[in-house]
Amino acid sequence: METSPSPAAVRGTGRARRVSPGMLCAALLVPVVAALGVVTSWYVQVIHGDWVDRQQEACRLMARPLTEYVAAWTGPALGVTAVLLCVLLARRIRRRYSLRIWETWPGLVAYIVVWINVLAILLELFTLWATFTPDGSGSVLGDCE
Repeated sequence: METSPSPAAVRGTGRARRVSPGMLCAALLVPVVAALGVVTSWYVQVIHGDWVDRQQEACRLMARPLTEYVAAWTGPALGVTAVLLCVLLARRIRRRYSLRIWETWPGLVAYIVVWINVLAILLELFTLWATFTPDGSGSVLGDCE
């Protein structure tokens, strides 16, 4: 004879449906960190464009700025951090409420964002690779006299 409550009975209690502020903060931190990773990777292109413009104005080749490399590494780091936050949130929800992550609305938001973030991590890794790859065509400095 089984004495533990069934998952349906646990979900029916008020305790299982309650969304704690900590769970809400952790769940909403996942999309924020994932979005910051995408924005950081996009900012690498902005930094690179400014660097090309400065080279053309100075009519000489210049070293790439350190901020471009830092931003290129930060993008994938934030993407992987979002995945780790979602895994930790799933473990917490499972341990505390005996529910799967998608059975609570904050967990569902984090779960969906993490799966979309997998594509973003690929983009961030490509941006990182492109940052360390030398420009094959070379920089066009324009009309320098």
